[in-house]
Amino acid sequence: MKGEPRGCARVLLCLGVLLLSPAVRADGTLTGDWNGGRAALQQRGIDPVLGYGSEVAYNASGGDHSTARYTDQWVFGGGFDLQALFGLPAANARITLTDRNGRNLSDDAHLGTLQEVQEVYGRGQTLLLTQFWYRQSFAGGGADLKLGRMPAGEDFASFACDFENLSFCGSQPGDLYGNYWYNWPVSSWAARLKLQLGGDVDARLGIYQVDPAYVDTQWERHSGWKIENPGGTAGALIPLQLDWSPAFGAERLAGQYAAGLWYSTAPANDVLLDSGGQPAVLTGATPLVRHGSYGGYLDLQQALGGGVKGFLRAVQADRRTSTVDSQVTLGLVCTGFWRARPQDDAALALARSHVNGRVADGERLQDQLTPGTVAVQTSEYVGELYYSWHALPGLVLRPDLQYVLHPGGSSRNDDALVLGLKTQVAF
Repeated sequence: MKGEPRGCARVLLCLGVLLLSPAVRADGTLTGDWNGGRAALQQRGIDPVLGYGSEVAYNASGGDHSTARYTDQWVFGGGFDLQALFGLPAANARITLTDRNGRNLSDDAHLGTLQEVQEVYGRGQTLLLTQFWYRQSFAGGGADLKLGRMPAGEDFASFACDFENLSFCGSQPGDLYGNYWYNWPVSSWAARLKLQLGGDVDARLGIYQVDPAYVDTQWERHSGWKIENPGGTAGALIPLQLDWSPAFGAERLAGQYAAGLWYSTAPANDVLLDSGGQPAVLTGATPLVRHGSYGGYLDLQQALGGGVKGFLRAVQADRRTSTVDSQVTLGLVCTGFWRARPQDDAALALARSHVNGRVADGERLQDQLTPGTVAVQTSEYVGELYYSWHALPGLVLRPDLQYVLHPGGSSRNDDALVLGLKTQVAF
């Protein structure tokens, strides 16, 4: 209809209504307790979830033109206490559907970045079954087993998605090696076992189906929301992680320390050589197929006192099959620094994503054949600063500023300055 608000305008109108509404409840959601209905459901073992997140980004510099893009994600689902519902002791389940929409700045402005400047974009921009699992605890909570459809990044190398740049969001291996390690919103059939080893230490081991169909746009668009198992399983991803959760000093400053390894049994192409052991860029022959991919990671998060928390994360993958073979990120998050806004927080983070030197070797060879046509990649550097305004219970508005140095790991690409706004809503 002519004159009807669309896209960003519609969302801004909805936010305006919510901001002005006197009926918002102070229990962490915009819609409150539903006159006791939400609490009644939770007492019966049902915890409904409806959430919305959006990201706006504008490139003041970088790319081949300046523009703005908007992308979003809806989350529908809930958690289920199966003991309260059906009398199954120490058991619970979760079902989550996600729906993504919009376009992204990295592609449309041709920024050339290794990591998206809007992390919520991607994986089909469609309806997906993200969680469909059952979890059973044993030995008084000392062990638990989770079975079903789930993202690998949910339990391994997991990290919050408060930043807008993908370099600082979610599980690092899934961000970089997404052809076999699936992060939210993609899931695969899997099993995960977690064991308490005593004190503050636990271990977890998983096995996840690797199937190219899960990241095939056509399958996602038409069947991504279904429970069915798509054909074409290529192998299994097997991650192992050790966790240590200490508390230091008289203030009992909490830390979360994780170290992990993984191995994927799925075949993968060598990034440089052909099936005859020669550089594929020279011969044009079929790439050499490697049997398996592997890597390791560290995730260190520590409260530093005064509402400040620091993090340091690093991942290294094998140089046979990985285009980006390593990434290091570090940052600080400060909460409650403004007495008038005790829930608000601000953060600063830096990242370095390194392109495999073997990929660069192939680019040098290709550049010798056709001088000036191929950029030799090295490392991309990203910085992001944000401020979180907790406008209402269940509503966070987070303006941010990103700077990308050598997008794509190439000095041929203009550095990008990106202004963004991330919105998170829990209804």
